This record gives sequence, structure tokens and C-alpha cells, in this order.
Amino acid sequence: MSRPRRLRWGVPEQPPPKHPYRDTLIMYGAFAVLIVLVAWATGGGVRRAVLIAILFYVVASAWSISRWRNRLREEREDERTREDPL
Repeated sequence: MSRPRRLRWGVPEQPPPKHPYRDTLIMYGAFAVLIVLVAWATGGGVRRAVLIAILFYVVASAWSISRWRNRLREEREDERTREDPL
């Protein structure tokens, strides 16, 4: 009797983009602008929205850059291990 098949729910690994840091910073910059635009369009406090957008941009960018550094470092180590198994 064979084993039952199991579904894989994980996302397949993709190679990193050509410019991961730049792309990340542009994306979070667009999100920060969107925060301010939504506040302005809804009649909210624009000053408060600008402060929140700046805080969001700094925290999200720092988090993403640290994650990218770790991922790229791990990929370099994996390549070295595959090239030189000793």
C-alpha cells in the first residue's frame, strides 16, 4: 500500500530580484505616499499621517533590508558549500 500524497502549501523559492534593496525602498515609499494621500482624501490629519508614513517607511525598510541581507548571505554560503564541500 502506498503512502498518501500530501499537498505542499509553501511558496516555492524564487531567486532574488536584480535590485532587492532599491525595489523594497521604492515600494515602501509608495506605501508611505499612499498613507498620506488617504489621510488627505478622507479629511484626516495630514501632519499626523506624514509622521506615521515616515515611521512606517523607516521601520519597514529597516526590517526588509535586514531580511534581505540575511537571505543573500545565506544564499552565498549555500553556493560556497555546494562549490567546495570540504
